Amino acid sequence: SVREWYKGKNVLLSGGTGFMGKVLVEKLLRSCTNIGTIYIICRSKRGLSPAQRVADFAKIPLFAPLLKDNPKALEKIVAIEGDITVEDLGLKPEIRLELQQKVNIIFHVAASLKLEAGLKEATAFNLKGTLRMLELALGVKNLEVFAHLSTAFCHCEEDILEEKLYEPIYNPHDILSAMDWMNDKMIDVITPKLLDNHPNCYTFTKRLAESLIAEYGDKLPLAVLRPSIVVPSMKEPLRGWVDSLNGPIGVMAAAGKGVLRSMLCKPDYRAELIPVDVAINAIIFLACKRAKMQTKEVPTYNLSSAETVPIIWGELVDLGRKVIKEYPYDAGLWYPGGTMRTNPYTHAIFVFLCQTIPAYLIDFIMLLTRNKRFMIRVQNRISLGMELLQYFTMRQWNFKTDQFLGAFKSLKPEEQEIFYVPLSNVDVRQLIKDAIVGSRVYCLKEPIENLPRARKHLKWLYWLDKISQFCLVLLFAWLLISYFPVLRQFVNIITPDFAASTMMHKVTKTA
Repeated sequence: SVREWYKGKNVLLSGGTGFMGKVLVEKLLRSCTNIGTIYIICRSKRGLSPAQRVADFAKIPLFAPLLKDNPKALEKIVAIEGDITVEDLGLKPEIRLELQQKVNIIFHVAASLKLEAGLKEATAFNLKGTLRMLELALGVKNLEVFAHLSTAFCHCEEDILEEKLYEPIYNPHDILSAMDWMNDKMIDVITPKLLDNHPNCYTFTKRLAESLIAEYGDKLPLAVLRPSIVVPSMKEPLRGWVDSLNGPIGVMAAAGKGVLRSMLCKPDYRAELIPVDVAINAIIFLACKRAKMQTKEVPTYNLSSAETVPIIWGELVDLGRKVIKEYPYDAGLWYPGGTMRTNPYTHAIFVFLCQTIPAYLIDFIMLLTRNKRFMIRVQNRISLGMELLQYFTMRQWNFKTDQFLGAFKSLKPEEQEIFYVPLSNVDVRQLIKDAIVGSRVYCLKEPIENLPRARKHLKWLYWLDKISQFCLVLLFAWLLISYFPVLRQFVNIITPDFAASTMMHKVTKTA
């Protein structure tokens, strides 16, 4: 069984302090209780050492259920000072030797998820970092599996993404070499040509990383796992757990706060999503499956729930609107609204009128009242995020998941319960509600106890929105009448007749 296989195994994890990494650590400790040591490579950050960062897991709600049942669970974690962007991972020789002697499983989860990152930064994290992890793995004596986390969006030109590795478009070593000797200006010049069909450097470098993985297929027991858009947890250990506002969750939060009024999106296209707990379950049992294979090929799995739990963007947004009105965010700036649009020109006009102009007005008021300005900065971040996201919402994606789902179905019934993957009968509304409440509580730190106050605030915003719309209609009508003589003459003709007919009606009724 999966849990038996993990018994006594030592795990090395990169990216263990990130969103998916933390969920993976928690699940391994909770469901594979006899697991050995979990080594987490991470760097010091914001004045905290790796050991302190891992110790802070105890303060995160994600780990609360685990620690309630097993207060000493985190003692199995060993934090290691390291950095995938540094030569030899920044590991001390004695630590490197210890890892190569003791580790059995490697999960390479670390990556730069910044879609706006430049090619040099993305290459350092996603390509060079992967190469360094592979080089470390070559020296691991008892390695049973190296699971590499990729993305389902790394082959953008494919109409249907099969569960296989594709031929490289460039030699990844050539790209690495170019990043070493080219200056920033040269890199900026060649980047558009290199990216070609790719919307950003993230998907491009993740694709190149898969090419590196393919090179090592005959030397290491490798597996490639490609999740689609990862969203908050569906079921465990907490419903709606999320710790960042990336992707659709950021869109919902911005719309819920009233600062996002237009979105480029094809409403009838399928949303390729997977809850983080489902993705982590898949990573765990697929790593076990790969370890038991006797092959030098690199099995590849597309992790998406779109085929088993189909939902289109239009349905997702409509349900999100309804849920946000029931579970509003605190201190919204305007009544939640906005519309999905497919025409980029119409979208640009509405963004300018309904987002950009109000942002400048708000910041102008803040300036007059000697308060800190923030709205233009917020809108700039939203605009950048939406510009990057719209590539994924304006295309129909098709990911084959036969191997992924087949591996799940091969599990014993009791392990299908533990490492669940939804195959049908999913309450999508509940999933969206949990995601919105989760973003509210875990990301924005807005206590659920504030909901009554937030609902009152939402009612106030509703009437403010309606009054504003009415005033805008009157203003627009006045401008039309003022600047177009024909309309003014028409109103002058109609108004007396209307007044006279009204007066005659009253006189007749009185008589």
